[in-house]
Amino acid sequence: MNKPPYGMKRKKVIFYDSDKRYADLKIRLAYDELSQAHFFRSIVSGYLEKDPDMLNFIDKVKLRKGTQKKSDVKRTRKLIKVGKEKAANLNLDEEEKQSIFDILEKENPDI
Repeated sequence: MNKPPYGMKRKKVIFYDSDKRYADLKIRLAYDELSQAHFFRSIVSGYLEKDPDMLNFIDKVKLRKGTQKKSDVKRTRKLIKVGKEKAANLNLDEEEKQSIFDILEKENPDI
């Protein structure tokens, strides 16, 4: 088990699913030679880092679940793109880039 960086606490993330889906997950993970922890940490990292492939998947989920309209999904994507372009043009470090995304999200809480 990896030790978290100094000063960071570890949190346990738990959710429930059916026996069948759990078994299917374990089979797929074994096939792909991934541990359950590595799989979920990778998914979370992709989501938090706004990986384009993960964003495409999340957009599909939001549309399927009806949590956002197609226009809201497009607007969110545009804001992410604009934020990345501005950060690239300004040659900002990671902390400064995250601040820009935080500001954009704060200014557009409805998305």
